Amino acid sequence: MTGSFEQATLVSPQPFLELNNKGQTLRLYLQKDEHRLGRGREWADLEVPIGWEVFSRKQATLRKEGGDYRIYDGDGINPSRNGIFLNQAPIDAKGYLLKNGVELEIGQSPHNRIQLTYYNPVDAPAAIPTNRRLTLKGLKDWPVQLGRAPKPDRYSSMQLDAPTVSRLHATIYPDGQGGHILQDLSTNGTFVNGQRVSKRIQLVDQSRIQIGPFSLLYRPDSLELLDSGSQIRLDVNRLQRKVKDKEGREKIILNDVSLVIEPGQLVALVGGSGAGKSTLMKSLLGIEPVSSGTVYLNGDNLRQNWPMYRSQLGYVPQDDIVHPDLRVEEVLAYACKLRLPPDTNVKQVVDTTLEQIKLTHVRTNFIRNLSGGQRKRVSIGVELLADPKLFFLDEPTSGLDPGLDKEMMRLLRELADQGRTVVLVTHATANIEVCDRIAFMGRGGKLCYFGPPKEALRFFEMPSEDLKYFSDIYIKLDQGGNGKDVASTVDYWSQKYERSPECQKYIKSQLKSGKDSTSKADDSIHTGISPLKQLLLLSQRYLQLVMRDRTSIIFSLVSGPIAIALTAWILRDETPLKKLNPLEITQGPLALKVLFIFSCIGIWVGLSSSVREIVKEAAIYARERLINLGLFPYLGSKVAIRSGLVLLQTLLIVAAVLIGFKSPEYNLLPWFLGLGITTFLTLLASVSLSLMVSALVKTENEANSILPLIMIPQIILSGVLFEMTGLAAKLGWLTISRWSIGAYGILVNVNAMVPENTPGLPSLADIFEKSDVYNATWKNLGLNWGILGVHTLVYLIVALLLQKRKDIV
Repeated sequence: MTGSFEQATLVSPQPFLELNNKGQTLRLYLQKDEHRLGRGREWADLEVPIGWEVFSRKQATLRKEGGDYRIYDGDGINPSRNGIFLNQAPIDAKGYLLKNGVELEIGQSPHNRIQLTYYNPVDAPAAIPTNRRLTLKGLKDWPVQLGRAPKPDRYSSMQLDAPTVSRLHATIYPDGQGGHILQDLSTNGTFVNGQRVSKRIQLVDQSRIQIGPFSLLYRPDSLELLDSGSQIRLDVNRLQRKVKDKEGREKIILNDVSLVIEPGQLVALVGGSGAGKSTLMKSLLGIEPVSSGTVYLNGDNLRQNWPMYRSQLGYVPQDDIVHPDLRVEEVLAYACKLRLPPDTNVKQVVDTTLEQIKLTHVRTNFIRNLSGGQRKRVSIGVELLADPKLFFLDEPTSGLDPGLDKEMMRLLRELADQGRTVVLVTHATANIEVCDRIAFMGRGGKLCYFGPPKEALRFFEMPSEDLKYFSDIYIKLDQGGNGKDVASTVDYWSQKYERSPECQKYIKSQLKSGKDSTSKADDSIHTGISPLKQLLLLSQRYLQLVMRDRTSIIFSLVSGPIAIALTAWILRDETPLKKLNPLEITQGPLALKVLFIFSCIGIWVGLSSSVREIVKEAAIYARERLINLGLFPYLGSKVAIRSGLVLLQTLLIVAAVLIGFKSPEYNLLPWFLGLGITTFLTLLASVSLSLMVSALVKTENEANSILPLIMIPQIILSGVLFEMTGLAAKLGWLTISRWSIGAYGILVNVNAMVPENTPGLPSLADIFEKSDVYNATWKNLGLNWGILGVHTLVYLIVALLLQKRKDIV
């Protein structure tokens, strides 16, 4: 015996209900025009066993409609205690027409719920297999395989088809003592009771296993699929966010907001500037802290279980999350490789996504050449790769003309009609009618209305229900001569809505409390793929981006050699680097000036070439970091590619120096080799400093503006223009220039260029004297090179910490 999925074999031509209560099944045949299901013997004709306490006394009413039955919650007028749910959403007062194979749930707790499945033999084949439950008792074909495509010839497998699920995601095998052990083999992780499995874990009775969007319940004798994750519902319970203003006073930006967003709904968060729309959206997404209140996703506390749902949520921020110098298909391909399991068919997924966002005709176009609406579609496409069922978009129509606005809203409507729950922040009102619900926010983060758009017009006492008056609601909520009057206006509408039948209908009667976890989930970022593979993938993408920015790369490569060539031309009649015979007192100062120019060129080229590299992709980084972007691979890819460019820059600078200046005599090691090493270390330290600055600033303009402030200390504290003593000398140690010039001076042996004082003549010390900084010893040279390496390491560590601080979960 190999073990198999339980089957419902039909033995009667009549429709029937199959109830499953923790593995205990009951079949109830439907023969009358009306049936009543419940625990009340005096009311129900379809009775359930004693002990099935999830059932209400009057749980459901079924009325024949054609060849099937329509089911109503409770007695058809009053709903039952625990409700009847289809994909986590309660069936409404209109009931739900049952079709063969449809599955409903009574109660929502995974530990205390009953699955109700309707079968109609007229529409059914000879047998209806169901892979929602796998019997483990007596199973001989071990291990149980769970994944997107387990071996098809195995009975002991469960197919969980979703993009974020690996081909073979996890296995379950017996522990030899009557229990079972789960082993994670996946890219995106397996969670047991909200905790990510590191390698393997001992399963206990009632363990809840989360694989991608799928939720399974483990019992010692069975494995049951609780939820396929195809529908997502949000219950938002009294969210409040308090912050401190510049004067230290407490300010409320979200004020006791409650919402119910059901599966497949398109919901718009609207309101004036400062009303808290974006804060509310980020709180619903789980990436914005709240002072109080809870967001429940299908009954789970989203904040506590955010790592578990990380890969299942789509989020498109207001800024584009795509690189402008990549082609459309390249953007999607890289995102696919970064986010989905390595066994994914990338081309197939990209092709499917392009069809969904209707951009197949521009797949080879560069992002920079697309219209605003097309770029936003690509950003949406990046999120659609993982097929999320909950989608958040911040101002997706911002900056679009009326035609593109309508086209974008139509696309979002299509996504919702496909079963996704879509939440967007918007100021546009021209196409608001496509939304199922709108949440109108007033200043101070107060909810002034939640419900269908047209009912908002009646609630806000507009002249008619013509949507052309919708924008007038903004004006009505902003009435008042000062901030206090506006707050009073907002309070009036907020309190009116709190008491309204709309609030009772769309929030209070629908709001469900979920369950809170007693333990905190592991919220660290897991890259999924190995850090090395991610580093290689990010480096490949970054190299492609750098090579396509031809103007910048050409400038960074030739600016150093051009500056050196100009210097050599000006000093064409001088010999600054090769020791003269006889010695001249002016050669030492001139040599230091030339070496100072070499150092400044290297520092400036390194700073200017990389100071925008992190800040310019802040939105892309933030989104990818939320998914699985590793800090070390991200920063490592920048360092790796920039190090390659630094090597090219070094070779060109060395060539320019060797051509433009006579080489000094051999000192410690050949001049070209010492020159190359010092130049490389100078450039690398400068690139690292610029990456640190890029991680620190918030805009590209800030990055460019701060460059002079960094360069000035490098010049003043270098020790060349002025003699550095005391505190100034100590501060000089913090500059790259001090150690760069020191290494150059040692290689040239500047101290050997100082002539001896002639007896009877004035001392030459006032003009130029030897310095311990330039002592031509291996120890001194190693110290200067070592400190340049320390500068590089320190800057990169600080950049890493600055990036880490940006984590918002």
